[in-house]
Amino acid sequence: NMDKAAQAGLLDSAPVNFASNALTIVVGRGNPKQVNSFQDLTKPGVDVVICAEPVPCGGATKRIEQVTGVRLSPLSEETSVADVLTKVTSGQADAGVVYVTDAQQAGDAVTEVGFVESSQAVNVYPLAVLKQSGNADLARRFVVHVTGEAGQKALAEAGFRAP
Repeated sequence: NMDKAAQAGLLDSAPVNFASNALTIVVGRGNPKQVNSFQDLTKPGVDVVICAEPVPCGGATKRIEQVTGVRLSPLSEETSVADVLTKVTSGQADAGVVYVTDAQQAGDAVTEVGFVESSQAVNVYPLAVLKQSGNADLARRFVVHVTGEAGQKALAEAGFRAP
């Protein structure tokens, strides 16, 4: 969307990447099905849920499948990361693929299982001031704040990575 905004001439300045997020696997507390890798999501008896492909986490999951050659057979494809988490925390699924930030927010309700292939589908988030901003000076200060030390610290505490 930022590319579309830039192409349409809507931006006051070049976008700045301010954070990134990667996928992770969430499983029930204690990892009862012993899911330890992306490949393990294909083990018999492991019911996995993912985001549907139009959803960003679904598109990222499909990229991981392409990179690894691992084809998941999900129990369901959800319309949001929150729905994936709910399926796992409620016991309707054994595992789900979500963002690191969502796993962190779920806290003790899930066990997180990182996987090295997640680095192949990192989402990077840009920020820019719009030409039609009602307060461009304040918007520029916001960009500086988000990309500065305090903003980056808050984002890191929420589980986001540097861009």
